[in-house]
Amino acid sequence: MQSYIVMDRLRERFLASRLILPEEFYQKADQFARMLLSWNKIHNLSGAKEMHEVERHIFDSIFPLSFLEDFKTALDIGSGAGFPALPLAMAKSRASFTLVEPLAKRSSFLQFAAMTLQLENVTVIDKRIEQAPIMAFDLITSRAVSDAKTIYDLALPFMNSATILLLYKGKKSAIEADAIGAETIEAAHSNYLVAKRRA
Repeated sequence: MQSYIVMDRLRERFLASRLILPEEFYQKADQFARMLLSWNKIHNLSGAKEMHEVERHIFDSIFPLSFLEDFKTALDIGSGAGFPALPLAMAKSRASFTLVEPLAKRSSFLQFAAMTLQLENVTVIDKRIEQAPIMAFDLITSRAVSDAKTIYDLALPFMNSATILLLYKGKKSAIEADAIGAETIEAAHSNYLVAKRRA
């Protein structure tokens, strides 16, 4: 029961942000949240221990859709427990997502979650980003992996002039933004750094 109450609250928060998502998204988000909490009891994939904490991470993951332009391909560097890539893949079923996660227990969870949730638009690469096949993506994301400059440098081989680099950051991110010439999108709950490839 608690999970459905949380999903109702999540729906209200998205609507308040002018984000209208299909009902299928909420069904999969609920399933994903319960799956993550179950795995966390054994594998400690993320710090989330309660449903409301997973809700916060899902909202944080999806919120950039309120300001991003449409995209067809996305790369997530250091996908961890699946934020932001899995919620984004649930919301954007027509876009393809490549999740790069070198740690075995995390990449195993990502593969299991993608299969269980029938996310046919998700590919998991269980290697370091430096070992991933090089191609250009429309969108590159990363959350809680490293500082902005380090992620920018890692992302460069996968960026062209149109690629958007989206970094999920805390409130104290001004110095990191300056380091890569990023625009900061401030929200009540988080900051997002948006950058492009510099000439």
